[in-house]
Amino acid sequence: MENSPNYRDHYTTEFTLFLWVAALLLGGLLLTPIDALGQLVSSAVVIAVISISCNEAENTHKLQQFFRVLALVLAIALTIRYLLWRGLYTLKYNDFLSLLAVWLLFFAELYAGLSLILGAIVNVFPLNRPLLSLIHEDKSCLPSVDVMIPTYNEGVDILEVTIRASKMLDYPKEKIQIHLLDDGGTDEKVGAKDPELAAIAKQRRETLKALCKKLSIHYHTREKNEYAKAGNINHAIKNTQGDLIVILDADHVPTSDFLDRTVPWMLKNEKTFLVQTPHFMANPDPVERNYFSAFTRMPSENDMFYGTIQKGLDYWGCSFFCGSAAVIRRKHLILAGGIVGESITEDAETALELHKLGFESVYVDRPMVSGLAPETFDAFIKQRMRWAQGMTQILLLKKPYKEQGLKWYQRVGYMSSIMFWLFPFARIIFLLMPLSFLLFGLEVYHASMLEILAFTLPHVIGTYMISTMLFGRTRWPLVSELYEILQCVFTLNALIKVFIKPKSPSFVVTPKGESLKQTYISPLSNVFYWLLLAISLGFVAGVYKLINDPLTREITLVVMLWNMFNLLLLLAVMSVLLERKQVRNQARLPAANNVVIRSNDDTAWVGELFDLSVGGARLRLKSEGVILDKEAILVSWSDTLKRNVHIPIDILHYQNGARILRVKFSPKTDDDKDDIVAFSMCNSLRWVSFQRRRTRAISYWFGVKHVLKVSIKPVFSHLLEIIRKLNFKFCRNA
Repeated sequence: MENSPNYRDHYTTEFTLFLWVAALLLGGLLLTPIDALGQLVSSAVVIAVISISCNEAENTHKLQQFFRVLALVLAIALTIRYLLWRGLYTLKYNDFLSLLAVWLLFFAELYAGLSLILGAIVNVFPLNRPLLSLIHEDKSCLPSVDVMIPTYNEGVDILEVTIRASKMLDYPKEKIQIHLLDDGGTDEKVGAKDPELAAIAKQRRETLKALCKKLSIHYHTREKNEYAKAGNINHAIKNTQGDLIVILDADHVPTSDFLDRTVPWMLKNEKTFLVQTPHFMANPDPVERNYFSAFTRMPSENDMFYGTIQKGLDYWGCSFFCGSAAVIRRKHLILAGGIVGESITEDAETALELHKLGFESVYVDRPMVSGLAPETFDAFIKQRMRWAQGMTQILLLKKPYKEQGLKWYQRVGYMSSIMFWLFPFARIIFLLMPLSFLLFGLEVYHASMLEILAFTLPHVIGTYMISTMLFGRTRWPLVSELYEILQCVFTLNALIKVFIKPKSPSFVVTPKGESLKQTYISPLSNVFYWLLLAISLGFVAGVYKLINDPLTREITLVVMLWNMFNLLLLLAVMSVLLERKQVRNQARLPAANNVVIRSNDDTAWVGELFDLSVGGARLRLKSEGVILDKEAILVSWSDTLKRNVHIPIDILHYQNGARILRVKFSPKTDDDKDDIVAFSMCNSLRWVSFQRRRTRAISYWFGVKHVLKVSIKPVFSHLLEIIRKLNFKFCRNA
């Protein structure tokens, strides 16, 4: 066993140089007294240098990291300079309301500035680890593994796919045990006073026991539903013995190489307690599905976290457990008392406790577990509220900024991740603050146009350029803002509850596998209608001010531009709130396998797949033909099984001219089901290819154009729904 290299040592010399450069630049930019005109000129020069540095940071050469850090340092300097100017010269007020508005806005800007600085530090050197394998390891010396699949109310079909895939993991069969941890069939639930609920729990227990018996895995349940998912896993840990523990959510399907790519990092370093991999979502969340249907073309929110931020955290030794798709060393976990459940984000909390003890984590950036994103906006909000509440609980209860045992950079990493989830406070202020001036005449931003051009605009431009450099390939312009607006109203309320009672939130399971049989307006839309109305009134009031109040025309124009930006985002929100019909039960992902379709009379057609899911596929035949049979066999090579699979299919539709064939998988035996899961879900190269095709950068103006393109039509759908509701109320009252 060898010690893992300290990847931070690779940049030690460069980083020392960068610190000296950073100190000189920051000192020069922040401490030099200068008037607004001089600041405008110097800021223009700094922006030009940032632009050049960002471009050079994209190129592969010796000074790549130098230019990357130079851009970050200069952007941070602009931000700090801006905040100093704001705090020293612009916080003026005439009455209590103005005082309140002025300081709320400034605190929101301080939060945004601090988040930028923490994020820049975390992501300065994203760590790209080499891809390891067990191919040369002595299989008899490998550690034993317990695969744990906790479940609460997920459907049997979802669980069966995850279990079948887990049985195909490329690992010695005698060293792996698979366990289903059923928290929906506990003694407490089976003995519930409500006979209907008790019957449902009993039926679930019997059904899952039968499934486990059929698939030859272990079934676990417990007496009471204490401490939610953390308690469920801890109960199973007491009844298992594997050296390593793999945690998979009920809907998280592993590819066959998952252990082959993760266990080597456990072998390299005895101090490694965690190997975390990305959560690859095999279906779009409500934003991706409803926001111009860009799931296959636009990087997801997950891509930003797992494709960029986790690699930055990994460099600083604080990549953390994300609840699933991870391998944990049992003996280290036991030292922490098992999965820690004081907060409702037990995963990050557990990682924090083990980092405190001096153990190390590893992040392997390869998608090897595919899961299900929430299908509806309501389910999406429930999931994000839990994440926000749990991370805030860690802030209040664990105080990672002063936690003994953590290195300074680990504290920065945890605080950066936690601070992100406080965004609802700032986002609400940024949304509503223009209205305080446009509608109520409160002057919350005392500055001339020259000062705004000299201090504010460079700060905004620098922030955008740095954000593009760090996250350009994994986040499209305006998309993060869109996600924040969608969440902020609901999450703000949840966060306030945590600040009042830090221990009050309870674990809420995210609904998965929901059906969308028809297009409808989300029931959570009303609050956004009011926001849209208020911001539209602000625009009208701004036009009135421009015409009738020439003395404040400059600041009115600036605030109106700010308000119009908010209006643009809220119009985009309308498209997300239009829950679009989902035709298929399983989302189809792009595929390019060559296949053969064999009919009952042994006639064969050669084709190439377009897309594929565990439920069916779409392909193009390479020659003209008429398929008369309703049933056939799809034959193709499976990299997972290292053989051809023969999958029974039902022919759904054949488009003769285009030679497009749509089929549904129709398994007859358990072997057929295994072949379908192996072929469609267990090859990580498929997920790698899919991610590469959608992680691409676009320009800011391209992003704005797309937002405008998709925002208008949904607004009319919402208007029709509002009219329908008003008409219904009128008729009922009449």
